[in-house]
Amino acid sequence: MEANIERDLGPQPLKKILEKSRLSHHDLVVSSSKGLTHKMVARGCKGRRLTKNVQQKVLEALNQASGETFGLEDLFNYKAIR
Repeated sequence: MEANIERDLGPQPLKKILEKSRLSHHDLVVSSSKGLTHKMVARGCKGRRLTKNVQQKVLEALNQASGETFGLEDLFNYKAIR
């Protein structure tokens, strides 16, 4: 495993998408059937590095809540570690 992995990546596109769509963190948590938490969504918006699994949960919840189809590259400006 890499020793110096940048963990704080700054505000992510996810935050702007939520604002534009007028969705809250809670809206994503409620629409998720995969156990998404408020903390996961908040960390994703702030730019804390998320695992691929958590990124996928956020993506699925956003697509469900917004009725649109986004990809991971639309929400995050980095690739997950695993």
